[in-house]
Amino acid sequence: MLNVLYQTLAGMSPVASVIISVAFMLFCGFAMTRLTKLLRLPNVTAYILTGILLGPYCLHLIPQDVIDGMDFLSDIALAFIAFSTGEFFRFSVLKKNGGKVVVITLCESLLASVAVFAVLYFLLHLSLAFSVVLAALAAATAPASTVMTIRQTGAKGDFVNTLLQVVALDDIVGLIAYSVAISLALSFLSADAVFRVWDVARPLLINIGVLLLGGLFGLFMKMLMPKKRSTDNRLIISVALLFGFCGVCAMLDLSPLLGCMSMGTVYINVTDDDKLFKQLNYFSPPILLLFFVRSGLNFRLDALTGTSGSVGSVPLLAVGVLYFFVRIVGKYFGAFFGCLSVRKPKEVRNYLGLALIPQAGVAIGLAALGARTLGGETGVALETIILASSVLYELIGPACAKLSLYLSHAYSEDLEELVPVDETAPGGRQKTTVELLIERIRGIQETLPPPTTPTAEEQAFTEAAEELYGQNRPGRRQSFFRRH
Repeated sequence: MLNVLYQTLAGMSPVASVIISVAFMLFCGFAMTRLTKLLRLPNVTAYILTGILLGPYCLHLIPQDVIDGMDFLSDIALAFIAFSTGEFFRFSVLKKNGGKVVVITLCESLLASVAVFAVLYFLLHLSLAFSVVLAALAAATAPASTVMTIRQTGAKGDFVNTLLQVVALDDIVGLIAYSVAISLALSFLSADAVFRVWDVARPLLINIGVLLLGGLFGLFMKMLMPKKRSTDNRLIISVALLFGFCGVCAMLDLSPLLGCMSMGTVYINVTDDDKLFKQLNYFSPPILLLFFVRSGLNFRLDALTGTSGSVGSVPLLAVGVLYFFVRIVGKYFGAFFGCLSVRKPKEVRNYLGLALIPQAGVAIGLAALGARTLGGETGVALETIILASSVLYELIGPACAKLSLYLSHAYSEDLEELVPVDETAPGGRQKTTVELLIERIRGIQETLPPPTTPTAEEQAFTEAAEELYGQNRPGRRQSFFRRH
């Protein structure tokens, strides 16, 4: 029956095949989240698993030409992820604790990369090009799982502030490391295979140029969005600029991640307009779903269980398992020594590394770009290991993040610590247990939002829709086209 469905879909016209495949990916991705939600797993895990199930090594329901034609999704998804990350780089916040956070980020990112490279190249004797690129990808961290856990627990304090800033800076270090590594890998794979200083300097200079270009796009975005600009047009302009920047980067064969992050950083600092980020976060889920499902479609089960001659003689399953554990060790001890060097309190020093385990969006996007750049068995092996490990990281990442928040006392489940109250009455009388319980319950009720309160993203999206409806309702003198 499944074979009949595949043949029917593959036999349709190209337009019908693409539209139905996209609809099928969206619906199946959503359906899988209903299952993972019961296990309290992030949506990214559901999307990747959906792609694996629909792919050529399980149910084989999506035609290969559709999968190949959606290659652009990695650039678009990276653009949305990076632009939203730029919101966290407010200069006013970074000035307060920026130096210490940079030291911690460099320590945990670079130690994880160095540890992975040492194991892959010196212990497993894998190819130099593959070891360099995979080690660079080890630096990246997925902020979504960590931020979600912080919101769910209501954690706050120095540990949370440090964690959010480290996670935000992590992806910049990861991208720069990846850009240098991919250039080195290409030089290693070339005919002469000679190392040159220019091979390192060139990607650094290119990234500086991309940063500056992204900043100019951010200023241009600000110029196109005066206060009188309607909310729906703000969304159109921002998406158009993100797509346009992705197109420029694709034309130059560059990753759009760092430039889009610079665009978001410049925009938030010159406008202080966080509502646009909330609108984009509410608009982007279908795009991100398709990207992660498509990543799962590219997952090669046969590559995971076999060996790759261009990489080495070790089975990729063993490589993936070692990468999974070595990166965790590198992240933990890198964060530990980084916090120790800047004299962070022991609550931050001992548990920050646990919250840096998740790895998904940025690493998967860079792995897709790396697979496209390297090509052949090396590219397939790179994407296969990152996808497999990302699923495992997303399975344990949220739990480790919650454990780190609890152990660092960033939040507590003890009622006495959660809602502190005065245990003595005004007359000096000791309050009874019932009185203390009633006061704590009232304190919790005061902090809870009304049941119908929408999220910030939903509110921003709803306001945009209401504004557009108000402009287009009957009785308005100006026509739609004259206003826009």
